[in-house]
Amino acid sequence: MTQEQQDQHEVVGRVKWFDPAKGFGFIVADESGGDILLHANVLRNFGQSSVADNARITVLVQQTARGAQAVEVREILPPENEDAMPIEDLGDSDAAEIAALPLEPARVKWFDKTKGFGFANVYSRPEDVFIHIEVLRRSGFADLQPGEAVCLRVIEGKRGRMAAQVASWEAAVREKK
Repeated sequence: MTQEQQDQHEVVGRVKWFDPAKGFGFIVADESGGDILLHANVLRNFGQSSVADNARITVLVQQTARGAQAVEVREILPPENEDAMPIEDLGDSDAAEIAALPLEPARVKWFDKTKGFGFANVYSRPEDVFIHIEVLRRSGFADLQPGEAVCLRVIEGKRGRMAAQVASWEAAVREKK
């Protein structure tokens, strides 16, 4: 084990903010309340290009001359929001029912954060899957980029196939372990 690896420790906290355009954001540690830099490359190594504000996050942290930096993301949990409005198209689906759906590999066709929705193509299926901004946020993401690889849990909505949950591409691998 290198000295660098020995100086790393696991930290649990919440995402203060993350800006994909700037390529970084900050985490607030639960134990110390101090800011930890989260670089876009570290987030991408986890399989996501963005993360929602207030998402719970577990990272491996290293002290540098410029302060604490996340060097590896271990887990991201969506922001907790008990008073979130139900999403009409999800119907009566609860978290357990959604979690029981299979993860389907997909590529983002386009997503417009301002409009609040976008579409993805699931591999080997001709129709698009609708992705609502609130589903994205509840899944722990803030935005999606065209061509980004993701995994979706899909339901049949009133207007066709709709994402009930979005997960990182690597989530399918982690789920199988």
